[in-house]
Amino acid sequence: MPASIFHTDRPPSGPGRGLPRRRLALTALVLLCCAFPSRASAEGFGPFPVRNFHPLQQLVLSMPGDRAAVLRKGTVDVRLELAETAAIYREEAPQASATAKFETLRSGLFLRYGATDKLEVAVEIPALYRYRGFMEGAIKAVERATTGLAPARRALDGTSYAYDISRGGRQVVGGRDGAVGLGDASLMTKYQLLSETSSLPALALRAAVKLPTGDEGQFFGSGSPDFGIGLAAEKSLGGRWILYANVNGVFPTGRIAGLPLQPTLSGLAAVEYLWSENVSLTLQFDYYSPPFHGVGLRALDKGVTEVAAGFNYRLAEKWLWQVYGVENTDFITGSAADFTLATLVTYRFRS
Repeated sequence: MPASIFHTDRPPSGPGRGLPRRRLALTALVLLCCAFPSRASAEGFGPFPVRNFHPLQQLVLSMPGDRAAVLRKGTVDVRLELAETAAIYREEAPQASATAKFETLRSGLFLRYGATDKLEVAVEIPALYRYRGFMEGAIKAVERATTGLAPARRALDGTSYAYDISRGGRQVVGGRDGAVGLGDASLMTKYQLLSETSSLPALALRAAVKLPTGDEGQFFGSGSPDFGIGLAAEKSLGGRWILYANVNGVFPTGRIAGLPLQPTLSGLAAVEYLWSENVSLTLQFDYYSPPFHGVGLRALDKGVTEVAAGFNYRLAEKWLWQVYGVENTDFITGSAADFTLATLVTYRFRS
């Protein structure tokens, strides 16, 4: 095109004369909406259903984040979750070693039903796909712009896929590129002990059991059942803010890769800001104690601390869309997965 189309000393004329003004008006409207969000309802969406996405620790029952309020009697939730997790470890110890660089796509179908006004039951059926992944470029760009490349990522820069955990000179954990299979299913229930009042939070008792439906040979399942119990609390503040807290204890059985397991403790603290009746923003902190001990590797023996952030958007009356990211706060020195990006779609209806 001629350069005069983009450079001229004359004021615009014709249909394009009002374009800058329209842009200014649109910008002002966006800023006005951001400065003064619409009136929000008191109903929140709850914490993100984050779990421990460590590729080996997630084989132990993990009770995802949940709110204290239960579904109304006869209500059914159908939720589909996709979580892409990048894991990278490079560790050498006298009695063990770990080399891992891959991504796992976890697809979860979650069904939840309000059995009574205070009791709900749920089941989750996950599927796992382990492969080279696609997030490495973006993760490298962020690391270079902030803290610099993580030591494990620098050491495995020329490796596209690796999964090898050895102990005593013998490989105990591994997995091929492109492996896919079912994970361990979970049955869950929640009973609301207290309803929220002006001074007291809502409180619910949770329980769960993990069924050994996953492929143990591909390390998609543990081969043994696990049991969990926990509490969930929530409290509204000022009409737009909601605080959430979870604490859970899990009692695994059996072994994973011949490694003994111990009971685990997990918890979260989250805050949700209701931007409007249909949009909210959530920030939460998660902690998981390790199910392994005495292995001699930080990648297995240390706990996990992570921060999750994202948004909730009600697409329609019965449809909810959520997106969140999980970043480890161990900087690849502990056992947390490197980064997780997840999206969920929930459909709710009355039976």
